[in-house]
Amino acid sequence: MRSSKYSNNQIITILKQDDEGVSVPDLCREHGMSKASFYK
Repeated sequence: MRSSKYSNNQIITILKQDDEGVSVPDLCREHGMSKASFYK
């Protein structure tokens, strides 16, 4: 099984930013991921 590119702490931070209202395209651009990766 492939390991994640992001640590658990990074994933939690990204999801908290999403809850705070940061738009998904901005989050993806900031963290260097695709929209598909975000929703996966």
